[in-house]
Amino acid sequence: MAGVAAPFLEVANRVTSAAIVTHGRTLANMSFKPEESPYQFVAMVPQDVTEKLLVEELRHKNGSVGYDTTFVSAVDQGDFVSVALDRMGKQVKLNASFVVGCDGAHSAVRHLLKIPFEGAQYNDSFILADVETNESLPSDQLQLCPNELGPVAIFPMSATRRRIVATIQDTGEGIPAGSTPSLELVRKILAERAPAGLEARALHWSSYFRIHHRHAAELSVGRMFIAGDAAHIHSPFGGQGMNTGLHDAWNLVWKLDLAVRGYADQRLLQTYTEERLPVIKQVIETTHFLTKAMGTPNKLAQVLRNAVIPMVSRLAPFQHAFVQRLSELGVAYRGSPIVEGAGERYFDDSLRGGSGILSRFLLIVDSDRTHRRKKLPGKFPNRLQTSWS
Repeated sequence: MAGVAAPFLEVANRVTSAAIVTHGRTLANMSFKPEESPYQFVAMVPQDVTEKLLVEELRHKNGSVGYDTTFVSAVDQGDFVSVALDRMGKQVKLNASFVVGCDGAHSAVRHLLKIPFEGAQYNDSFILADVETNESLPSDQLQLCPNELGPVAIFPMSATRRRIVATIQDTGEGIPAGSTPSLELVRKILAERAPAGLEARALHWSSYFRIHHRHAAELSVGRMFIAGDAAHIHSPFGGQGMNTGLHDAWNLVWKLDLAVRGYADQRLLQTYTEERLPVIKQVIETTHFLTKAMGTPNKLAQVLRNAVIPMVSRLAPFQHAFVQRLSELGVAYRGSPIVEGAGERYFDDSLRGGSGILSRFLLIVDSDRTHRRKKLPGKFPNRLQTSWS
C-alpha cells in the first residue's frame, strides 16, 4: 500500500514452508502460503538490505534521514513539542507537531515520558549469526529446532546463506565484553541441534545479545509517541520484531497525517495505543511460549511436545492459525473505538488499481454537516457523488 514492495520482491529469498526438526526427526513440515495475501511466501531480506531500500525509497519521495543526530530532550507545549537534538556535537532546537520515539529498547523518549516497560529478561543469552552454508537444506524452507540445550531457528537468506538464531546457556562465567560468536561455536551449535548435514563454511557476521520480553504500558503521552523496539521487545524466535514495528508505524502515521492537517484530534490518536497494545501483548505471548516450548529441559514436556506437534500440525485449522500468527496477517482490531465488527485485514488488489472491489466504496461522513447525494452521469449511473454544503 505504500508502493515500496517491488524492490524488496526483487532481492527477497522466498520461503514457502516451515519445518520443526529435533534430533534428526521432522515433527512437522507446514506450508507457509497464506491464501488471502497476494504475497504467498515469507520474503527473507537481510537487515542491511532492508534499511538500504527503505532509505532509497524515502529519498525518492523527497525525504531524508538525519544521521549523526541524537535526541536530547522534548517538552510538550500543548499545541506543539519543543525538541532539543545533538547534531554532530552541536545543539539544535526545533518545534514539532508530534514526536515519535523509534529509538530502540533503551528509548530516551520512553524514559522521558516515564512509561513503564513491563516484563522480564530471559536468563540465557542469544547468538545471532549470518553464515555461508552448503545446500543440504531447501532454500525455500525455514527450520525451527527444539532442543534441551536451547532452541535454534534457521532462516535461509539464499540457497547458501542462512541467519542462525540460538540460545546459549548461562555457565555463570558471562560473555567477555566486546566478544562475538566464533565460527567454531556456530558449528558446534549446528552439530548439536540443527538438521544433519548442514555445514557452516564461513561467518559473515555474528553477535551475542541478551533479550527481554517487555512492552510499554502506554504508547503515547500527549503529543509524543513510541513505536518499534521502544515500545516492545521479545524473543527473536518467530521473526516478528521488525514486522511488529512496521505495523506500529503503519497504524500511527495515517492518524498523525490527519491530525497535522487539522482533520483529527486526540481521540483518534489515542486509538494507536488502544489498537496496537493488545496486538503487541499477543506477539510477546506467542514468541515467549515458542521460545520456552522449544528449549524446555523438562523430559516429560519434551516427550509431550514431540508427540503433540506431529498430530496437530496436520490439522488445517492449526496450520491456518500458525501462518496467521507468525505472519501477523491475522492482526485484527476488534474492540477499537473506530472499528465496527471484527476489524480484520482486507486484501484486494483493487486497492492498488485493480477492479476486484468493483462498486463497493467506503464513505466517511461528518455527522455534524449536511450533505446531498446525486447520481453521476454517463457510464457510472449507479455511483453516487457526495457534495458538502
